[in-house]
Amino acid sequence: MTDSPHVVTVTAENFQSVVIEGSYERPVLVDFWADWCAPCRMLMPLLTGLAERYAGRFLLAKVNTEEEQTLAAQFGVRSLPTVRLYKDGQPVDEFMGALPEGEIREFLDRHIPRASSGLLDQARTSIAEGALEQAAAQLEQARAEDPENNRIALLEVELRAARGEVTEAEAAIDRLPIELANDPEVNALRGRLRFAAALVDAADEATLRARLEADATDSEARYQLAARAVSQGDHATALELLLELMKRDRGYGEDAGRKGMLAVFDLLGGDGDLVARYRAKMMTALY
Repeated sequence: MTDSPHVVTVTAENFQSVVIEGSYERPVLVDFWADWCAPCRMLMPLLTGLAERYAGRFLLAKVNTEEEQTLAAQFGVRSLPTVRLYKDGQPVDEFMGALPEGEIREFLDRHIPRASSGLLDQARTSIAEGALEQAAAQLEQARAEDPENNRIALLEVELRAARGEVTEAEAAIDRLPIELANDPEVNALRGRLRFAAALVDAADEATLRARLEADATDSEARYQLAARAVSQGDHATALELLLELMKRDRGYGEDAGRKGMLAVFDLLGGDGDLVARYRAKMMTALY
């Protein structure tokens, strides 16, 4: 089927050595297939191509179930194609059917670090530390080494936001690959951009507090103070301000208080004591 060093044919005789023992050295993706299975024939070139592009970060092991019926039965294969990933001697994930290439990549990337993962971690740290030029260089290197990694684009949006290029970052996030549309990290980034946009041309914190003390109905000052609290990582203060805004003025910013609370929940990963406590308070205020 292929002369690739990243693709092997597996039988009952070598399954233990190639798959079980081999998975301690690198992940092994086992494709249980048959020649009569049309979805198997559709999937085969996709898996082979990915094995080549991942360049040895996983081994593709192909099991012809027509010839290895006992092996297929031993491992509980009841549907073709069945694709199972092994790591450290154990099956850790699987899928059945001929998935599109993008979904297979997502499956692999849950378990197999990308070639550029280390550079992205470095870039994320650089952004957090304010070393923005260094982060830009790291992202440029990551794109050169691994241009198909969608998460590079996500870090580039974060870099724009860190530079204060809020409008450009908002436009860039809308151009992210469709595979990232519902990614929790993207939702959190949208929330950060929402609050960053609120701080463009906003007064300093002391001025905003003075405005709010002078006029408790100053919704803009309350919202901008919440945005400042988010930028400082003080999510509890932000949520309290946004809850009060939601109670006082649902019309401000098209319900900016409630939407802002939801954005903070996303920033916090959608769970935890703080999220649970303020989600309950929000529901009580609403109903």
